[in-house]
Amino acid sequence: MYVYNKASIALRLERSAIKIKKKTEKMASEKDCSVSCRNEASLFSWPWENLGTLKYLVYAPLVANALYAIYRGEIKNGAWCLHILILFGARALVHQLWGTYSSMLFLNRNRRIDQKGLEFKQIDAEWHWDNFLMLQMIAASLLCLRLPLSDFPIFNSRGFLWCLILHIGISEPLYYWLHRLLHSPAFFQHYHWLHHSSRVLHPFTAGHATFLEHLLLCVVVGIPTLGTIYIGYGSISLMYGYLLAFDFLQCLAHCNVEVFTSNLFDNFPLLKHLIRTPTYHSLHHTDMVTNFCLFMPFYDNLWKTTNAQSWELQREISSRKKSRVADFVFLAHVVDVISALHSPFVFRSFSSMPFTIKPFLFPMWPFTYLVMLVMWAKAKTFLFSLYYLRGKLHETWIVPRFGFQYFLPFATKGINNQIEDAILKADRLGVKVISLAALNKNESLNGGGTLFTTKHPNLRVRVVHGNTLTAAVILHEIPNDADEVFLTGATSKLGRAIALYLARRKVKVLMLTLSTDRFNKIQKEAPIDCQKHLVQVTKYQAAQHCKTWIIGKWTTPREQYWAPSGTHFHQFVVPPIIPFRRGCTYGKLAAMRLPDDVEGLGSCEYTMGRGVVHACHAGGVVHFLEGWKHHEVGAINVDQIDIVWEAALRHGLKPL
Repeated sequence: MYVYNKASIALRLERSAIKIKKKTEKMASEKDCSVSCRNEASLFSWPWENLGTLKYLVYAPLVANALYAIYRGEIKNGAWCLHILILFGARALVHQLWGTYSSMLFLNRNRRIDQKGLEFKQIDAEWHWDNFLMLQMIAASLLCLRLPLSDFPIFNSRGFLWCLILHIGISEPLYYWLHRLLHSPAFFQHYHWLHHSSRVLHPFTAGHATFLEHLLLCVVVGIPTLGTIYIGYGSISLMYGYLLAFDFLQCLAHCNVEVFTSNLFDNFPLLKHLIRTPTYHSLHHTDMVTNFCLFMPFYDNLWKTTNAQSWELQREISSRKKSRVADFVFLAHVVDVISALHSPFVFRSFSSMPFTIKPFLFPMWPFTYLVMLVMWAKAKTFLFSLYYLRGKLHETWIVPRFGFQYFLPFATKGINNQIEDAILKADRLGVKVISLAALNKNESLNGGGTLFTTKHPNLRVRVVHGNTLTAAVILHEIPNDADEVFLTGATSKLGRAIALYLARRKVKVLMLTLSTDRFNKIQKEAPIDCQKHLVQVTKYQAAQHCKTWIIGKWTTPREQYWAPSGTHFHQFVVPPIIPFRRGCTYGKLAAMRLPDDVEGLGSCEYTMGRGVVHACHAGGVVHFLEGWKHHEVGAINVDQIDIVWEAALRHGLKPL
C-alpha cells in the first residue's frame, strides 16, 4: 500500500533540483573546476573533437571495404563491414526515434518528469552525442579483423542465455561501482560533471559524456558480448539484439517521460528490482547520491542507495492527468511541406537553428507530404513547443494546416473551425492571451480575428493579432530623416496603419493600389492636414527615385528593377521577396528578441534566429505582460503603435 502526498513529492523534487543546480553552478565557478581545467584531464576530450562533421570520415574505410566487396562479388569477405554499418545505423535510429518521442509534447506532456524545455545551450553541448557510437564502431572493427561476424551463425539460443547471465552477474555490478566511482569528488569534477550538466534529460543525454567514461562503457558492453563469443555461443543476432536493447534501455531512462504505469509494478512487484524507469533515473540526476544502477534497481537495493521517493514519484507522474495550463499561447501554422521538418520532434539540432533548405530534407518530402494529408483529414490543433518567461508558461500551438491551404476557398471554413476550437479550448483551460500567427489572422479569412470575438463576446481569453507591434517594428526601422517612402500592400491592415502613421509624421507615402475607393477611405482617416502626404500610385515606375520601399505584397525581380541603387526594402510580406537587386539591401520580416530571462527555449521560429520571434508573437507576449484586457483584432489602432512599442522595450524585448 502506497501512502504519499503529491504536493510534498513535487516540492521535494523541486527543492532537490534547485539544490543540484546551485551545486553545479558553484562547481563551474570554482577555479579548480573550471571548464578549462576540466578539459585538461586525461581522456576527457574525444580524439576527433576538433574535426566537426569531418569526424564521419572515420566510417569511410568501412564503406569503401563494403562497396569493394560488393563490386568484386565477395560479399562474405565484406559482410562484417556491412553488419557494423547497419548495426550502428540502427543504433543511431533508436536514439533518433526516442528523441522524436521525447520531444512530442502533444503526446507526453502530462507524463513529463521535468516540465522545463530544452535550451539551446544544452542542445549545443550534446550536439555530438553520437561520439560513443563511433568509438564502439572502431572497437568493433578492430575485433572483427580477428573475429569476423561472417563466421558466426545467425542465431544461437544458448548465446542469449549466457549473455544475460554475464550482463546480470558482471556488467550490472561493474557499472554500478564504476558509476559510484565517477561520483567521487575527483572523478566527478574532472569527468562526470559533463553528463550531469544537462539540465533536462533527453535520449541524446545518454551519450553525452567524456571519452574516458565511454571507454569504461565499452568494457561494460563488451563483457556480455565478447564473453559469449569466447564461450562459443556467439551469433549475429546476439550482437544486434544486445546492443540495440542496451541503447533502447539507455534512451528510455533518459527520455524524461514516464512510460510505465504504476499498476505494472503493483501487479508485479518483482519488476521494481529489474526495471530502471525514467523517473528512477531522473532522481539520480536530481540528487546524484542515489539510484546508480545501470538497468536493474536490484543493485541499488542491495547496496542501500535507492532513493526513497523513486516509486512514489513514479506513481504520481504516471497517473498525472493534467499538466500546468499555459498563460500565453501563440497559435501558429505550418508554412510548407519542407519547413514542417523544422520541428524539435524531427531533428532537434536542425530546429535549434534558423530554417534553411538542406539537401538531406528532400528524401523525406514524400513521407512528409503524406503526413500533411493525414493532418488535413484527421489532426486537431496540437502543442508544439514551450518556454518560460518570468515564471509564466508560454506555449506554441499548431493549427494542422499548411500555408497553401489558406488560399483554397473550400478550406476556409475548416481552418476557421480549427482556430475557433483552439480559442475556445484556451478559454476553457484558463489561458490569458492567445496570439494569432501569420495567416491565422488573415483579413479575408476571419477579419483579423473579429469573427471569433464577435461570435463569442464573453471570451475570457484575450485574442490578439499582434500586428500593432509588427507595424511599430517596421516603422522604427525607417530612418528618421526619410521624407518619402513607397508602400506596396498599401490597403492591407498593416499597410493602412503604416501609411497613416507616416502621414502624421509628415512623410510622403506613395501608396501602390489600383483601388481608388480603398485609397480614399484610408486617406480620409488621416488628419486633414496630413491627407496630402498620402499619394495613390498605380505603377512601380512611380517609385524609381524613392530609396525606401516597404513591401507588403509579393514583388517580382522585374518590379524590383524600378528601385534606384541604394534602396532598402523593408518587408511584411510572407514569404519574403527574393533579394534580386545588387546595390540594394533587404530587411527581414519584422521580429524582436525575447527578454534575456527567457527559459527553456530550444527551437527557432522558422527563419528567425535563436531567441528571436516574429513581431506578432512578440506583440502577444507584450499584451500578456501588460495585462491588457481588450482584444486586439481587426484594424490596427494607430494611436496604440507607440504605446505598444514602448511597452515592448520596457519589458525587455529588443529590436534586431
